[in-house]
Amino acid sequence: MNKEKNSVWEVVKVFFKMGLFAFGGPAAHIAMMEDEIIEKRKWISKQHFLDLVGATNLIPGPNSTEMTMHCGHERAGWKGLFAAGFSFILPAVLVTMLFAYLYTTYGELPDVAPFFYGIKPAILAVIAAAIFKLGKKALKSTELGILGALVLLSSLFGVNEVYALLVAGLLGAFFFYTRNTVSNKEKKQLLPLLLLQTTSVSSIATLSTLKVFWIFLKVGAILYGSGYVLFAYLVPELVDTGYMTQQELLDAIAVGQFTPGPVLSTATFIGYQIGGVWGSVAATVGIFLPSFLFVLFLNPLVPKMRQSKFLSYFLDSVNIAAVAIMVGVLVEMGTQTLTEWQAIVITALSFVVTFGFKKINVMWTVIGSSILGWLLLMI
Repeated sequence: MNKEKNSVWEVVKVFFKMGLFAFGGPAAHIAMMEDEIIEKRKWISKQHFLDLVGATNLIPGPNSTEMTMHCGHERAGWKGLFAAGFSFILPAVLVTMLFAYLYTTYGELPDVAPFFYGIKPAILAVIAAAIFKLGKKALKSTELGILGALVLLSSLFGVNEVYALLVAGLLGAFFFYTRNTVSNKEKKQLLPLLLLQTTSVSSIATLSTLKVFWIFLKVGAILYGSGYVLFAYLVPELVDTGYMTQQELLDAIAVGQFTPGPVLSTATFIGYQIGGVWGSVAATVGIFLPSFLFVLFLNPLVPKMRQSKFLSYFLDSVNIAAVAIMVGVLVEMGTQTLTEWQAIVITALSFVVTFGFKKINVMWTVIGSSILGWLLLMI
């Protein structure tokens, strides 16, 4: 029992610390986990981590947050799953609630841009390091390399990443299965995964705390993509119904982008705007609850998928596709970020530190880059 408590407490410490410094979106968060969980702590093998990343990309919800839950489950069972998810989310929720209070009180967001200027360039190096490590494991054959290249091209041309992952997984699975297998015994369906991509539900009449919870619960159950996809879901629920202005909703999305941890902490900000403290609690619980349930269901399935030849090929194909999408994110972030000499300098130094001094924790790279960015802006 004491060992189990120690494991859960270790999970809490690791993911709370990570939640404080997890800037840069899902690709960056997964890169940080790869460094912290695989390289430093060795909780999970690189192959199993890749399998979890690939499978998690196919279900709704914030994928990096769901990966923290998988990692917690591997370390400390179902208690670790909930401990990891809660610990990773909590810093973002607290910071976002503070911003929501300031926004409500003073009518505008504080200017934090100088402190975050150096973070994005540093994140480029963190993501590149994760791509290098995970890519070596995922690239098992020339055929998988070609599949990954096709997914990268589709990603750069704006194809929805979930569709790209699913199509790549199915094409790869059928190709390798038919090429390498003569037996017909293992034609298992992907129904458990596909059933997770289900449906929406209807609204309730009045905007009570329960209504706030309900709105964000159904969004959390079907949401794929970034904070701006969240904007599209919430416009008809909140703007068109008159509960928020479009500018207030855009400000809320912006808060989710520059606070640490999951972008969906935006829900905390919005909940506070329309329902005070209890509204923020209801929105936060509503949007993240489906992810806990999805991961609780999915986690035991992934090792079983590896035992099936067909689903094992599916995982290999999805894994290389997931790495390719990370490359696409890196390219997109690079074109948006490397527009000024200060950002180029920070990126170059971050690459030197990340690849040349591998024992330095990526969180120190993020903190150092933030300070350096602030100093360079003062020049």
